[in-house]
Amino acid sequence: MEATAIRKWMDERIAQDEIDRYLRPDGADYVNDAEIAELLKPQPAPEAGRVREILAKAESIVALSQSELAELMRVEDSELWEEMKAVAGRIKHKVYDNRIVTFAPLYLSSKCVNNCVYCGLRASNGAVVRRVLSQAEIEAEVRALAGQLGHKRLVMVYGEHPESGVDYIAESLATTYAVKVPTRRGFGQIRRANVNAAPMKIDELKVLHRCGLGTFQVFQETYDRRQYARLHPANTIKGNFRWRIYCMHRAQDAGIDDNGCGVLYGLSDWHFELLAQQAHVLEMERYCGIGPHTLSFPRLEPAVNTPFVENPRWKVSDDDFEKIVVLSRLAVPYTGLIITARESPAMRRRLLPLGVTQMDASSNIGVGAYAAEGGQQDQRSERQQFELGDPRSLDEVIREWAEAGCITSFCTAGYRCGRTGKCIMDLLRTGAEGKFCKLNAILTFKEWLDDFASPETAAVGQALIDQELAQVAKRQPVAYPQLKAYYDRIAAGERDLYF
Repeated sequence: MEATAIRKWMDERIAQDEIDRYLRPDGADYVNDAEIAELLKPQPAPEAGRVREILAKAESIVALSQSELAELMRVEDSELWEEMKAVAGRIKHKVYDNRIVTFAPLYLSSKCVNNCVYCGLRASNGAVVRRVLSQAEIEAEVRALAGQLGHKRLVMVYGEHPESGVDYIAESLATTYAVKVPTRRGFGQIRRANVNAAPMKIDELKVLHRCGLGTFQVFQETYDRRQYARLHPANTIKGNFRWRIYCMHRAQDAGIDDNGCGVLYGLSDWHFELLAQQAHVLEMERYCGIGPHTLSFPRLEPAVNTPFVENPRWKVSDDDFEKIVVLSRLAVPYTGLIITARESPAMRRRLLPLGVTQMDASSNIGVGAYAAEGGQQDQRSERQQFELGDPRSLDEVIREWAEAGCITSFCTAGYRCGRTGKCIMDLLRTGAEGKFCKLNAILTFKEWLDDFASPETAAVGQALIDQELAQVAKRQPVAYPQLKAYYDRIAAGERDLYF
């Protein structure tokens, strides 16, 4: 496209009235820098009794206030931290049981009009190969993901550019959902496509809602507005801080009731980011009646020709990253926590017991990389946004999870049955959703084992399924006969049976 046409498109992206309607009566935002600064002032660590009061509130599956979160952030006693980690694990098990949801990222475009200084895909980076996948290429990618790797759930990632605008996203969703691939015993298909894209207008978001997208993800990157301004040039769309922090309000008003938030850790002080993110959570609860469906925790990673990421001032250590995940599980006990393949296998193992509910595997973030010749993963740096830390296959990761007692869930039934938004949140808070999800996890795990697993993974996975079936028979005797009937039909080759 010509530069003038792109500039015109950029100039029309932001609707000021779709910012102003969400501001406080005094014109302020929900992220109050002065209040956060006050909470971050040096104060004595809280007494153990006070810490346990806050933990009890978290374990009742109620979001913490910013001040309560700030108190937990000041805990220094190592034994208290171990208690906090244990409570985080119990909360995860109470809400999500021993399930771990898996997905794959699918990058559809590397063209972007923004110029974020930390991003390998920034507009000024001439070292990156630019592409926007055609619908035929998208079909090829999905066939590889659903037919060779066995994924049922994707997060589809789009650059902000007129060639990958709302019409393109809508068409790509339709293409993705239409793919159905024969497998060893049944068929593979994508049953839930989440979207990670730029903030949009309400009318555009309504289009995506009608297309059946899953969760709509927009990461704030940083809530520190001064640092945000330094990192995102003012002449770009992303340079408008308020357009981004109210994107979830617009999504809810468009009917999209599952939203995913996140911070790119390493852009500013993580203590500030965590408290600001909690302000966002509480604002969503106030305005939308529900908090975020998921929280994600990307850390800055190396990217081709991107000097900013080489020695960032606010780099987050592994120990601090563990604290961030634990504090997030305690602060927003009902939400899903996503740790991606940015992290190393060792770090993902470390975080799994602390409240994580979703991880990707067999991931490739090169545009068009899954369908590369010979099926080899293409991790060339000039084709992707950043470098991955965990290149392991889905089969290998699932085997490791099963050995740790975690059942991999490919379930998407709740979304297709209308268990979304406030409905799913209410079910998660009470533990009721886990009863559905455990049954569906068993069924979808059996599908995957029969269709895709190596002999080693199949053996470990089947042993875990046998244990799970025995537990359901004991704990949910009313549901067990129907589960066993569905299970036997899936073992015979049927697919996509669910509660």
